[in-house]
Amino acid sequence: MSEVERLPSYSAREGPLWRRYLIDSVLAILGSLLITTIIFALHLYPSIPNISLTYILLVLALGSTRGLFAAVVSSLVAFLSFDFFLVPPFYTFTIARPEEWIALLVFLATAIITGQLTSALHLRAEQASRQARETRILYELVRATNNEEELESQLSVVVHSVVNVFSSWGVRDCAILLPDANGKLTIRASAMNTGEQLTPDEEATASWVMKQAQTVELHDVSLAPQQSTGFAPRAIVRSTVSLHPVRRFMRMIPLKTGAKVIGVLRLQLEDDPRHFTHEKSLGVDLDRTKPETAFFWTFLDQATSGIERARLRRESLQIELLRRTDALRAALLSSVSHDLRTPLSSIKAAASSLLQEDVQWDEEARRSFALAIEQEADRLNRLVGNLLDMSRIEGGALKPEKEWYPVDELIHDVLGHMQPILQGRTVVTELPTDLPPVELDYLQMDQVLTNLIENAVRYTPIESPIEITAHLEGEQMVISVADRGPGIPPVDLERIFDKFYRVLGTQHTTGSGLGLAVSKGLIEAHGGRIWAENREGGGAVFRFTLPVGKTRMETNE
Repeated sequence: MSEVERLPSYSAREGPLWRRYLIDSVLAILGSLLITTIIFALHLYPSIPNISLTYILLVLALGSTRGLFAAVVSSLVAFLSFDFFLVPPFYTFTIARPEEWIALLVFLATAIITGQLTSALHLRAEQASRQARETRILYELVRATNNEEELESQLSVVVHSVVNVFSSWGVRDCAILLPDANGKLTIRASAMNTGEQLTPDEEATASWVMKQAQTVELHDVSLAPQQSTGFAPRAIVRSTVSLHPVRRFMRMIPLKTGAKVIGVLRLQLEDDPRHFTHEKSLGVDLDRTKPETAFFWTFLDQATSGIERARLRRESLQIELLRRTDALRAALLSSVSHDLRTPLSSIKAAASSLLQEDVQWDEEARRSFALAIEQEADRLNRLVGNLLDMSRIEGGALKPEKEWYPVDELIHDVLGHMQPILQGRTVVTELPTDLPPVELDYLQMDQVLTNLIENAVRYTPIESPIEITAHLEGEQMVISVADRGPGIPPVDLERIFDKFYRVLGTQHTTGSGLGLAVSKGLIEAHGGRIWAENREGGGAVFRFTLPVGKTRMETNE
C-alpha cells in the first residue's frame, strides 16, 4: 500500500442537525422513563431517599457521549417524571411540601450542571482527538511528499491525499493546474481522471483565479434557471430533479505561497442533504477563519509548501546542471582548443619549412618534416575521433559491429601503427598462443588499445617499459596495459574515467581528458568493464574485460 493510501479520512460526515436532536431527545426521554419505571415498580422511593441520583448517571452518560443538549433534555425529563410518578400527590405536577420543591430544584440544578461539565469535557476530548488526528494527517502528508523526489510524484501524492482525507466532506476529485513554460495552465496531476484536458470554460476560469488569487465556483444549475454572479460560469450539469437533489459543482482555489500564486487546485465537490449538513462540507464559503474549513486551509497550505519546495528543488537542480554544463563547455573549449592548436601548429610549421624556396632541404630533412606532419595529423585524427565517439556514446548511437577476431593479432596491429610514438620505448607483450578469438568491433577495440598505450606513453618517462598482457578468466578475456610511471592517487582511481578529468599535478601534460572516458564507453558497449589499479613497485595498470562466447572457447579447445 502506498503512502498516499495510508492517509486517513479527516472525519465522517454527520447527519442533519434535526436528526441528531431527535435521537438525543429520544435517548433522553427513554432513559429517564426507564429509570423512573424501575424505581416505581420496585418501590425504591422514598425507602431510598437518594435514589434520584440514579438519574445523574444517565445525565453523565448522555453528556459524555451525546453532548449538552442530550444532558439537559434528560435532566428536564428526569425532573418531570420523578415529580409526576414518584412525588405525592402522584400523577400530577403539584408538589405538596416545600422541601420536596427544594429537593427537586436542587436535583435539576445538579443534573444540568453535571451535564454541562460532562459535555464540556466531552467537547474538549473531541477537540483534542481532532487536533491529534489533524496533526497525524499533516505528518503523513509531509512524510509522503518528502519520500518523492520528482515534482510529478509529489503532485500525485497531494491530489490523492486531498481526495482520501476530505472524501467524507464531499470531495470527489482533485486536480492541480500549474503553468507550463509558456504560462498556460495545464493539469499536471489528477486523482481520478488521468490525462484529462481542461475545457475552454475551465481554462479561462483557472487563468482568472491564477491572476486574481480568488476562489471561484463553477455552478451546477440543472434544477432551475439561476443568474450566475461574478465571474463563475455554469460548467457542470449533472443533477436530476428529485426529492433529495444532489448539488455537484466545482471549486477552483489559488495555490499560494505567501503573496505568490503558483497554481490552481480544482475540486469536484458534491453536497447531499440526505447525508450531511451544508455546514459540514466544503460546499460552504471557504473562509479561513471558520472552524469548519480551517483544517482544510492548513492542509492545503502544507501541500502547497511541499509543491513549492519540489519546484524550487527542481529549479535548483536545473541551475546546477546549467552551471556544470557551462563548466564542462569551458573545460572542453580549453582542453580541445589547446590539443587542436598544438598539432595544427606543428603541421603548419613543418609545411611552411618545406615551402621555403630560399632553403635547400636535403632528403633526410624533407622526410623528417613529412614524418612530423604525418604524426601530428594522426594525433589530430585521434582527438577528433575521441570527440565523435564521446558524442555517440552519450547519445546512445554507438553500436559495435562485432566480428570474431584474435586478440593477439589485434594487439600486434595496434603496436604496428603506433611505432612512430613508441620509438625508443620498450614494449613487452605476454600473449598465450592458445587465446580464443573474441567477438568485437575491430576499429573500436583498436581505439581503446591506442588510447591506453598513448596514455602510458604520455605519463611515463621514455625509459619506462610498457607491458601488454592478455589472458582468460572464466568466460572473460582480460587485457591489461601496465607501466612503471608515477601511478595514480587512490582518490582518482574511480574518477579517472570521467570526461575531461585530469589527475592533479598532470595539467602540464598534453591530453584532452577524453581518451579514458571514450575507452570506458566502448568497453561497456561490448559488455565488458574497465578499471585502473596501482602496481606494486610503482606504476599503474589499466585492465578491461571482453566476454568470450562458450562456443568459441570449446572450439578453440
